[in-house]
Amino acid sequence: MKRLMTRSLRATAVGALALVLVAACSGKSTQTESKGDVTLKINFWGDFGLTQLKPKYEASHPGIKIVLNSGEYNAQHEDLQKKLVAGSGAADIAAIDEGFIVQFRSQADKFVNLLDYGAGKYQDKYLGWKWKQSLSADGKTQIGLGTDVGGQAMCYRTDLFAAAGLPTDRDKVSALWKTWDDFIAVGKQYTAKTGKKFVDNATNVFNPVLAQQPVGFYDSSENLQMDGGPKIAFDASVNTIKAGLSANLASFSAGWDQGFVNGSFAVLACPAWMLGHIKDTAPGTSGKWDIAAIPGGGGNWGGSFLTVPKQGKHVKEAYDLLEWLIQPEQQIEIFKEVGNLPSQPALYKDPAILDFKNPFFNNAPVGQIFSGTAEGLQPQYLGKKAGPTRVAVENVLNQIQSGQVKPDDGWADAIKEADKAAKA
Repeated sequence: MKRLMTRSLRATAVGALALVLVAACSGKSTQTESKGDVTLKINFWGDFGLTQLKPKYEASHPGIKIVLNSGEYNAQHEDLQKKLVAGSGAADIAAIDEGFIVQFRSQADKFVNLLDYGAGKYQDKYLGWKWKQSLSADGKTQIGLGTDVGGQAMCYRTDLFAAAGLPTDRDKVSALWKTWDDFIAVGKQYTAKTGKKFVDNATNVFNPVLAQQPVGFYDSSENLQMDGGPKIAFDASVNTIKAGLSANLASFSAGWDQGFVNGSFAVLACPAWMLGHIKDTAPGTSGKWDIAAIPGGGGNWGGSFLTVPKQGKHVKEAYDLLEWLIQPEQQIEIFKEVGNLPSQPALYKDPAILDFKNPFFNNAPVGQIFSGTAEGLQPQYLGKKAGPTRVAVENVLNQIQSGQVKPDDGWADAIKEADKAAKA
């Protein structure tokens, strides 16, 4: 997730619980561990559905206390890297996004090998590519178990589309934009009619377009490949900016969150994990959203893993919690609550997922929509420096949107910044 991405995306016993909640909200690791108790800290971003599951696990596991630490997407990965280098301070369980997983699996010696705790029995339950993403190059160390995958769609405001004279039926909307050029053309119609921006941010055009390309920033030999997929995605993003469609709201910023509420944009790329953020951020818009197909079709954007850093004091208890979180009952509950689609394809046939319609999104058949996108995914190789490189290119796009860089000069800057990230 993206998973940014929001993914609290949450002296008596009451007093102790209050301290735990304060720690979860503040990102501080204040603990109230008494003799015989074990406190497990989980670092993540956005909404992993953990807020709902925390009390359930604690109630069934006396003596275990869970501290939820939801932070900013890039900051969480940077902090984990620093703690691994320092040799201490990492959370008991650390979430890692697909954009950073190659970077961390190359440091497999710093993580608990989950195969030593019996995780190998879950291999056949996962999408094959998902299992391999967190497996060391020699195949001997599994550093994480997959939580979700990020099959793509588009979320749109039906009321805003109607006000612009555009169709609102999800099939008719899907037919409007077979390609990204079509999407920009529809956006021009919208802005001409309403005077409002069409999309949240050009970076959220860049990422889904890039995810649809055969090769991303790096090939399997870790060579930077900017003239392929990144150039296609960058051009689509710049064309979006030139057309005046972007509200230039940074993802997961306060302004972005407010934009969901006040209609600052009408549509955005919507991997499964985005559903929970929209619901949490703009509860008053329930029923006004719907879900259509994504231009260009396919692609995986996001999807995370839960890992256990080796430096933790409660490794066995951390693995037990991780193993519980990936069980079907919890995975289904997370999907229904926040939209994160499990990485285990057998669950796509479970009626609890397949038949689920999300009332917040106008009863869109989200189980069918996202299960269908996930089964045919062929994710690209991401590379050890994919995460930092993406951030570097996004920064250039943000500079174009803010007027600091001219659109026609942006690509040269993007190449320069990506090269710096690749060599860092």
